[in-house]
Amino acid sequence: MVGLDGAGKSTLLYKLKLGDVISTIPTIGFNVETIEYKNLSMTVWDVGGQYKIRRLWIHCCQGSNAIIVVIDSTDRERIYEIKEEINSLLIQDELMDNQMLIFANKQDMDGAMNTEEIINFLELNSIKDRKWYVQPCSAIRSDGIYEGFNWVANTLNKK
Repeated sequence: MVGLDGAGKSTLLYKLKLGDVISTIPTIGFNVETIEYKNLSMTVWDVGGQYKIRRLWIHCCQGSNAIIVVIDSTDRERIYEIKEEINSLLIQDELMDNQMLIFANKQDMDGAMNTEEIINFLELNSIKDRKWYVQPCSAIRSDGIYEGFNWVANTLNKK
């Protein structure tokens, strides 16, 4: 699970794992958790989003079946920054077979971009070589989290 700093990756992960919101601090490096979901055992790497840590993203995604990106839907100033980071992952040969789930987090906040805006800003309709899905969510409220992981589980089961 990757995304810019402050997007809500750790909050989302631990809400799913523990069923509760825990107090988090910026992730320096990564957190790794195994989640049992829909007859799948998923090892989720929550990788820090600070600029200097982002070069680790590719290493943590290698050997995975899915790329999960968490974006802060209220952060319009950095939407193009995450677009560049996503594109740098998508060109990696090692990740060619990976589906991509984008959690559009913080939908409970004023000014959050909707799904259509995010698809347009990230130019996702131009991605033809893999399955992708944008799931609006609020990690704090648990809205959309399970639906996103349902999509991952269902797509992995069809492979």
